[in-house]
Amino acid sequence: MTQLRGVGIGLGIAQGPVARMAEPFPAPSDAPSTLDAGSETTRVRDAVAGVARELEQRGAQAGGAAQDVLEAQAMMAEDPSLETEIDARIAQGHTAEWAVHDAFASFRDTLTAMGGYLGERAADLDDVAQRVIARLRGVPAPGVPDPGHPFVLVAKDLAPADTALLDLDKVLALVTTEGGPTSHTAILAREKSIVAVVGAVDATSLVDGETVIVDAAGGLVLTEPTADELDRAHRRAADRAAAASAPVTPGALKDGTAIPLLANLGNADGAADAVALGAEGVGLFRTEFLFLSSSSAPTIAQQRASYEKLLAAFPGKKVVVRVLDAGADKPLPFLNDAHEENPALGLRGLRALRASEDILREQLTALAEADAATRAAGQSADLWVMAPMVSTVEETAYFTAIAREYGVKTAGVMVEVPSSALLADRILAHADFASIGTNDLTQYTLAADRLLGSVASFQDPWHPAVLRLVREVGAAGRAHDKPVGICGEAAADPLLAVVLVGLGATSLSMAPTALADVRASLLENTLADAQRVAEAALAADDAASARAAARAALSVPATA
Repeated sequence: MTQLRGVGIGLGIAQGPVARMAEPFPAPSDAPSTLDAGSETTRVRDAVAGVARELEQRGAQAGGAAQDVLEAQAMMAEDPSLETEIDARIAQGHTAEWAVHDAFASFRDTLTAMGGYLGERAADLDDVAQRVIARLRGVPAPGVPDPGHPFVLVAKDLAPADTALLDLDKVLALVTTEGGPTSHTAILAREKSIVAVVGAVDATSLVDGETVIVDAAGGLVLTEPTADELDRAHRRAADRAAAASAPVTPGALKDGTAIPLLANLGNADGAADAVALGAEGVGLFRTEFLFLSSSSAPTIAQQRASYEKLLAAFPGKKVVVRVLDAGADKPLPFLNDAHEENPALGLRGLRALRASEDILREQLTALAEADAATRAAGQSADLWVMAPMVSTVEETAYFTAIAREYGVKTAGVMVEVPSSALLADRILAHADFASIGTNDLTQYTLAADRLLGSVASFQDPWHPAVLRLVREVGAAGRAHDKPVGICGEAAADPLLAVVLVGLGATSLSMAPTALADVRASLLENTLADAQRVAEAALAADDAASARAAARAALSVPATA
């Protein structure tokens, strides 16, 4: 058996034969066009419009986050800047095919150089280019294979248009050699509960027909599995299905200690599904999605409408809204588009908002108005508001003061950098609560870009250095009698969730599809168990040892 490592999306496990995605078209030949520029331009316009409409139709069919992704792709296809670049190449005597290829490649290189969130959008550009070239040639675009039986799909990466409409009766699991946890492939796989491992660079060795186990919980692809390993994987899948179908109850430990289980949401449209899956509220509402698709900040009225919809979906329940977290992998032209050599350490989060305070004040105004409107309508939620990327006590005092100026009753901070974790006792003297973003906290603790594949092995929240920082925040929360939540991906790991509770977390927020697994795991352990397991993990030297120590402490069998 060989283990291929990547980033697991979700917690599922599946097995089956491999079917590889066809390789993309090779680059078109740069032979001079035999048509006049006007004819080539007309061909491009027709092909681009056809691709854009096809993507919009696929989006309408898929719905949800997939629709947003595909509509964004359609906008990419018809971007005026790309159109200008294509026209310039055609005017130089190139074919429509080559002009599309070269213009899109130039834009792709620009996005790749930016890295982070925008870097991962480069794959979306590639897909659009392939689809336009296919239309120009009058042939089908590369797509998902159909071997005639259920299969594990293996690809370099998967286009959003393909991911959105995957036949889940046939696709048992998804493995990609590229991409990261914020790629559109990962986002859509998570939404559809597809067992997936992305960024498994060694999966290029997999061949059609060979049987593999895809273990998303462990971030592993297992080749040449034995009959016993296949049987264990089957039983794990069955156990997970049983847990998912169990009655939904509030999050709690075996001894009755309440641990509210909340949802991470990017827009209000996901609220109904989150409630159906047992979310007891919202632990992280990412407001940046209101801003990312626009060249200017949304108006107060536009923001208010979105916040009202969110709050009305959770009457009487806690809803934690994060004010705009822009910068680093999410630059905005109206906020922080200046080039930075190291944007992850630059003007992002609260730092960026302080530099453009009018945007922060408009957002707080919209939140206050939405809260008042839903209260007047008898649909009020318990609104909490927090600031991202808080590094100092002074930043905490600044944000809580300005939030209260707008009537926010519960104002808190995200703990995402070591400084705020180490100063948590002083920070919580000002803030009403703390929410630990384990993704960034891990990144900054281990000095490893969370979106850079070459250092992916360091991006593990199980590392004892990260766990020690969580413990600091948990202790500060107990000392001040203030809540400490977890809203990073770590909360979705059923075993790590127990450890986090043992370190002092009082609530856990995650993708709604992970709620059932975590709920079941908590119910198997008392608070004393959680504290004992946490101590075992803290005593380890590295992430792998911490995970193994926690399993041993709870007698949890290792992954298949």
